[in-house]
Amino acid sequence: MKKLSTLIFFAIFAISGLSQKQRGGAEIKQLQSPQNPRIGFVVHGGAGVIPRGSLTPEKEAEYRQKLEEALMAGYKALQEGKSALDAVEIAIRILEDSPLFNAGKGAVFTADGRVELDASIMDGKTLKAGAVAGIHTVKNPISLARVVMEKSPHVMLIGEGAEKFAVKNGLDIVDPKYFWTKERWEQYERVKKEREKQANQKTSKYGTVGAVALDKYGNLAAGTSTGGMTYKMFGRVGDTPIIGAGTYANNETCAVSATGWGEYFIRLGVARDISALMEYRALPIQQAVDLVIQQKLKKLGGDGGVIAIDKFGNIGISFNTEGMYRAYINSDGKPVVLIYKDE
Repeated sequence: MKKLSTLIFFAIFAISGLSQKQRGGAEIKQLQSPQNPRIGFVVHGGAGVIPRGSLTPEKEAEYRQKLEEALMAGYKALQEGKSALDAVEIAIRILEDSPLFNAGKGAVFTADGRVELDASIMDGKTLKAGAVAGIHTVKNPISLARVVMEKSPHVMLIGEGAEKFAVKNGLDIVDPKYFWTKERWEQYERVKKEREKQANQKTSKYGTVGAVALDKYGNLAAGTSTGGMTYKMFGRVGDTPIIGAGTYANNETCAVSATGWGEYFIRLGVARDISALMEYRALPIQQAVDLVIQQKLKKLGGDGGVIAIDKFGNIGISFNTEGMYRAYINSDGKPVVLIYKDE
């Protein structure tokens, strides 16, 4: 009887160890624990039609440099003991300040020739979140989203109300002309002249930026910021400020930031769905992101991608487009910056 009990104990232990390995993915030796903390950081600059040869060597170098700059700034913050929320905000602000990406300074123009910015951020520890949509004068929408989360009882503020809240809380306010860039305006003019073909202008749909982080305290965070779609209809809001669609973080599972054709991400609840697959089906993070992006999203007719990091520090990146601006810190603590699908 005693021998039988011992056998049962070891059988249960083996099953438990297997399920833990499945949940943690391949890097089982680097699981997050109080004795073995592991920080992790990933950023993206949007997914879309980015075939090799579409960027000049000089422009490609600019994108890679800026992605690495944002990545390393966020990672350094984590190394210094700052929170996952801090790291996410720091990195996204750098991308928002760059004219290279469709967020902040580099945002695209709407059908009426204006810039409308959206952003969101989420704390995996508390499940608190903040989001803003349709703003025109706030230099860094991601910071406003965080202020909404931390200094208001609400999750989302839009338009004029969001901007009044930004002024009240001392955020940087700029003239809308700040967001004007020659490249985005020329892009807008092309789409305007060919509005009947607008549905096929995939090159102008993407460029959203985002970041996900795991800090030394075991807390996850995610954030996303965008200018939306070129020539988008007045009042249109995509998935970026929608918690559970474009952004989600939960310490029990993962943090996710999405980029792509927002209407499809909203309909599928992409970010939350990835978390749910990990929570209810115990899928490893890469398997979860692939199931949602390569199967569910593709089947529905949408395209785009996600970056994600789980509570153990394992990362998942998946996209069904020709490219995605992305960068992450690998298991050796080194930066990896990628653009094309075949990298």
